[in-house]
Amino acid sequence: MTGSEDSPSFRLAYVPGVTPAKWVKTWSERLPDIPLTLVQVPAAEAPEVLRAGEADAGLVRLPVDRTFFSAIPLYTETTVVVVPKDHLITAAEEVTLADLADEVLFHPLDDVFDWEAPPGEPAFERPATTADAVELVAANVGLLVVPQSLARLHHRRDLTYRPVVDAPQSSVALSWPEEATTDLVEDFIGIVRGRTVNSTRGRTTAPSQAKPSQTKTQGKAQASPAKSQGKASGKPAGRTARARTGGGKSAKPAQRGKPRRRS
Repeated sequence: MTGSEDSPSFRLAYVPGVTPAKWVKTWSERLPDIPLTLVQVPAAEAPEVLRAGEADAGLVRLPVDRTFFSAIPLYTETTVVVVPKDHLITAAEEVTLADLADEVLFHPLDDVFDWEAPPGEPAFERPATTADAVELVAANVGLLVVPQSLARLHHRRDLTYRPVVDAPQSSVALSWPEEATTDLVEDFIGIVRGRTVNSTRGRTTAPSQAKPSQTKTQGKAQASPAKSQGKASGKPAGRTARARTGGGKSAKPAQRGKPRRRS
């Protein structure tokens, strides 16, 4: 097992289409003395790289073997169809699989979708890689359905893409061997989850004892009610009420005087 416990370094695998730059930047700011090495691997090979200990954790595509790996889902990508810029599909803002039924769709060997039945008309052969399939799309041989990040990764000026609203979607997750959850793996988990630098990373800490200043404050707070009652008992009860009602006596009605005669 490799690991951050054996050497002051961290190796992060990532699959095509994933951009770990923002998390790597945060790592370098928080842990400048521990180098982070990026290891790009094909999506299909990522699990074996992690099993072999060639990376401490990986940004991979789901699903993964949850009996061996832990995984934290990060986001789900929009699925798009890559087409030539002059294709009729570009007239629509989004399409469905039914719109692609009569189109030749490539299903490369490194396809990240687990199609039960690939849509569209089958191509004359399966390209070895997604990059090869993109080249065939540019040659107006067929179309390609991929996660949006892969369409951007293999961008060409003569190609564009449109969202496919009812196609399967690919989710990206942070994954690592469950038995190799090291402190540095925990550090990276905190970064991708947006934890602050002072986070305890979920570890249990012993409750701290109350400080003397807090104890004194609590004592004053407990004594104050009694002190307040003592001050209140020194005042005559109902003083304010008697002042308003004339000492508690009922007020006599004012007598009417006799009208004065005018001289």
